[in-house]
Amino acid sequence: QVQLVESGGGLVQPGGSLRLSCAASGIIFSINIMDWYRQAPGKQREWVATIASGGSTNYADSVKGRFTISRENAKNTMYLQMNSLKPEDTAVYYCRMVIRNLIHWGQGTQVTVSS
Repeated sequence: QVQLVESGGGLVQPGGSLRLSCAASGIIFSINIMDWYRQAPGKQREWVATIASGGSTNYADSVKGRFTISRENAKNTMYLQMNSLKPEDTAVYYCRMVIRNLIHWGQGTQVTVSS
């Protein structure tokens, strides 16, 4: 089975930066879409950013200008560079990849923004 392994979460102060990684392993032929979601306690999971196979990106308004999504196709890996972090960014961040029309989710990584 395809596995998505996330890393890079942690505790950071407001205004700080963090970079999340999501690496896919297993039998992979192509990854059409990669994106990031996040979920805070008691809230629904929300979409954060998307990067398509061609490199086009889209961001939620709440993170636009602060977060950057990227991908390294040869390594089947995507990243989320998070700058100017705010307390409201605190959540479990999940990566998602569409691989041969099947959706795969990472295990989630906790990001806590607090003084």
